[in-house]
Amino acid sequence: MFLNKKKLFLLISICLTFFFVTYNGVRSDEIKIISGLAKVIDGDTIQISEKKIRLLGIDAPEKKQQCRKPWLTISFLTFNKEYLCGEISTKKLKKKIDNKSIICKWTEKDRYNRFIAECYKGKININAWLVQNGYAVAYRKYSTKFIGQENIARKEQLGLWAGSFEMPWDYRKSN
Repeated sequence: MFLNKKKLFLLISICLTFFFVTYNGVRSDEIKIISGLAKVIDGDTIQISEKKIRLLGIDAPEKKQQCRKPWLTISFLTFNKEYLCGEISTKKLKKKIDNKSIICKWTEKDRYNRFIAECYKGKININAWLVQNGYAVAYRKYSTKFIGQENIARKEQLGLWAGSFEMPWDYRKSN
C-alpha cells in the first residue's frame, strides 16, 4: 500500500471536512460550539462574529432599568439611591470577558434567532458567574440550572440583591 502516515492523515482530514461541510443534520440536542472574541451587547447577550448569543438560564436587568440600593444609613434612617443596574451588569460582563476568547456551547435558537448557550472564559462559566455575583438572576422559566448561584448571591446580598429591584421579565412587560 502506498499510503504513508501523512497521506492517510490528509485523506481522513479531507473526508471529515467534506462530511462536516455537507452535513446539515437533524435538529437535536447535540451540543454545538461557537468560539472567538466576544462583543457584549448587554448583561445577558453577547456576539461572536455575526452570531448573537443569549446566555442560557439567566436574565440580566435591561440597559435602562433602574434599581435601588442603600446609600446612607443614619441610626434607623436609610437613604436609598437609584442606579442603572442594567448598565452595571453590562459593564461587569465586559470587564469579565475583557477581549478574551470565549467558548459557547449551544443546542437551540430562540424566536429572535439568537443562539441559546452556556459560555466559558477558560474554565469559568460566565452564566453562573453573572448570577452568583448578583449581576443577573436565574431565569426559572427556561432553566433551573443557576438557582443555587442565585441563592448564594441573595444570601450574601451581592449585586442586585444588595437593594431592591424589579425582576427583568416584569420590567420588560411594563416598559
